[in-house]
Amino acid sequence: MSGYVISDVPTAQVRSDASDVLGGSDSIQESLMAEAVIQVSENDEVIGPISKFDSHYKVGTYHRAFSVLLFDSSGRLLLQRRASHKITFPDVWANSCCSHPLHSDEELEMKNNLGVKRAAIRKLEQELGISPSQVPIDNFDFVTKMRYQARQDDDWIEREVDHCLVIHADVDVNPNPNEVSEIKWVSQAELEEMLLAEDPENVIAPWFRCIAARIMDDDWWRPGCAKSDDLIHDMGDVSHMLPNAIGADLNTSIAEVKDLVELRIERALTHTSLERLSGAMMHLVEGGGKRLRATLPWLVAKAVGDSHSGLLDVGAAIEIIHNFTLVHDDIMDDDDIRRGRPAVHVEYDLPTAINAGDAMLAIAFEAMAVAEGIEPELLPFLVKRIGRMVRKCSEGQQLDIEFEDRGFVTEEEYITMIHGKTAAMFLTCAEVGSHLAGADSDTIECMHDWGLAVGLCFQLMDDLIDVLSDSDTLGKPSGSDVAQGKRTLMVIHALGQPPSNSKDDLMAVLGKGDDVSAEQVLLAHKALEDLGSIDYARSKAESYHRKAHDCLDRLPDSPAMRALRELTDYQLKRIY
Repeated sequence: MSGYVISDVPTAQVRSDASDVLGGSDSIQESLMAEAVIQVSENDEVIGPISKFDSHYKVGTYHRAFSVLLFDSSGRLLLQRRASHKITFPDVWANSCCSHPLHSDEELEMKNNLGVKRAAIRKLEQELGISPSQVPIDNFDFVTKMRYQARQDDDWIEREVDHCLVIHADVDVNPNPNEVSEIKWVSQAELEEMLLAEDPENVIAPWFRCIAARIMDDDWWRPGCAKSDDLIHDMGDVSHMLPNAIGADLNTSIAEVKDLVELRIERALTHTSLERLSGAMMHLVEGGGKRLRATLPWLVAKAVGDSHSGLLDVGAAIEIIHNFTLVHDDIMDDDDIRRGRPAVHVEYDLPTAINAGDAMLAIAFEAMAVAEGIEPELLPFLVKRIGRMVRKCSEGQQLDIEFEDRGFVTEEEYITMIHGKTAAMFLTCAEVGSHLAGADSDTIECMHDWGLAVGLCFQLMDDLIDVLSDSDTLGKPSGSDVAQGKRTLMVIHALGQPPSNSKDDLMAVLGKGDDVSAEQVLLAHKALEDLGSIDYARSKAESYHRKAHDCLDRLPDSPAMRALRELTDYQLKRIY
């Protein structure tokens, strides 16, 4: 097979704004973005065709790729420099040939890895002018696979399950200038020198750096010696390997892994054969949510160290625990609505809701115990940290319950309560994420402090939002905190003020539950504003917001730091 020509490649529908995004790009490279590549799961299971554009744009999606490492008879490896007008990762040095098998019968064939080998022959001819006769399909050795993602900028990302192929052959190279600007043959020593140099004028593609530094061994350089395996080496997010890479914003960063986390959550909560129990456990999860906590270990890890899929398993476990606390909180707070849906104890029944929450806690620890990429020696650390988080949440909830029946609660007691009820989960996500990323002790402590400050700011802002937002925005009755007698920082501050009509308006509503009207709730909220309590709580939230940014300022910058800074600002922006 001599390979496809541009006019007859399998194509897929691209999103409607693709032409606007690609405007000004090289016309040939633009046409290639309609190629139908193979969308796969993170385990390389075929999902279906997807355009090259959609698989690389914004959030992107996992797709099948290949990387050829071509050695000549003198033991030199062929490298190529990608053309400067390439849409993704232009002007970087990469392995001999790297591209995608297409969604066609020939290139989908998995027997003896024939599909990716055929794709490799096609692209070696298209990119480097290497005749198929010089690279017979039987001479290719499939070695292994790796999974990684690397973001170039706001628009473009690689998310690949990459099949690594080795071939030893003497070839005639005639590079296609539309694809390749330069080639070089390097010895093993010269490649190692390139890897160590980190020359800004000769940037190495992140995927090739992963192959060369983490997977490739001496046997690859010797004909017939490369050993194959059935592994998918998990590289995580390696965007930091590209100098001047621009990290994604918070929403995109979450979206990159949200589906992967939700798949883990669903798999864990639907494992039981008891349909009603499974439905109760999934009820709040199915109600949606941003998944801040679920993705936070991953977001932190890729900002301060090495990321891997085990962080998604841990994030899923923490999200399950978070939803378990919400199930029980709604029971204790007598809230009928959560995320715009009936609470679990309303949709099902009280005993089922209690039982579902208990099961979710157990399932979360089960999920962590089998998390991919988590070494057994790390499990005691995880169990201790996550167990401490659950205990702190329970202590915070108990204080919250007791405060409703107390006439006097200090500000310090309130901070202790929200430290447990809300901040403990944030600081645990940050601490665990940085620890599993291999960060040093100072960085782990810094991320712990950041998570604490973000969590305290988050809860203070959540209390403010309950007062300042309407019911539709909240997904629950507006002002329910005041009617239930919650001792928020605003209420604590207001109760400390001298007697006044405003204070009387607040007392007429505080803790009265369903016995107050919507008009009375509005008067109570106005009282909090008149007494300066809203401004006081906002000021405290802003102080924790500044502390969180101060923590991030102590760390080296990285592409993923952008998302952490936006998360730090997230709640504050909701009321400004």
